[in-house]
Amino acid sequence: MNRRTNIKTILVAASAGLLLWGAGCRKNAVDTGAFKSAINNYYSSRPVCLWANPVKFPAQADTNNEEQTKGWDALTDAGLLQRSSAEKKRFLVGSKQVNDYDLSDKGRSDWKADPSQPGYGNFCMGNPEVSSIDSYNPPNDSGATQYTVNYHYGLSHLPDWASSAEMQSAFPKLSALSGNQKTATATLNKSDNGWQVSNVTSPEGGAPLPQ
Repeated sequence: MNRRTNIKTILVAASAGLLLWGAGCRKNAVDTGAFKSAINNYYSSRPVCLWANPVKFPAQADTNNEEQTKGWDALTDAGLLQRSSAEKKRFLVGSKQVNDYDLSDKGRSDWKADPSQPGYGNFCMGNPEVSSIDSYNPPNDSGATQYTVNYHYGLSHLPDWASSAEMQSAFPKLSALSGNQKTATATLNKSDNGWQVSNVTSPEGGAPLPQ
């Protein structure tokens, strides 16, 4: 066998090795797109809302109670609520000035009613969306049926009414929602219907993570 034949044999063997290596890599590659879809699907039914629990309207607040009226006045100035003044009689001690608050026409279009409690609901800003899958464990596709996935996420956009300085002062949560992306970790389990999220945690604590 001459030198040219030897070189040709080596090249053929090397090419075959590269093909096998590439096939192995493709076989062991994790489909991060499936992880992203599963987490976004989890978030699709968990909107980020203004209050932790549904509230009821119409509502009434003492005009001297700034802690109570600050948020509702900000929502009024944003056009989501309408406000009217009233006088509430108190037994034996005269009366006090109160504000009555109710949903405006604009507010009703952004209001997410609670079907289990008539009159209750929330103003919601949208759903978190995954922007990147950063890492996962196990690190390859070894047939595992559970993965721990680290990722970045955020809200695609805040509605105009949630972006004003007055609203963000009255509801500090809104400031946390805007700006930088947040990090989180999800546990994904494989099922007959694909990957399902069983748990989500955030090292940042204050990040919006509806459960």
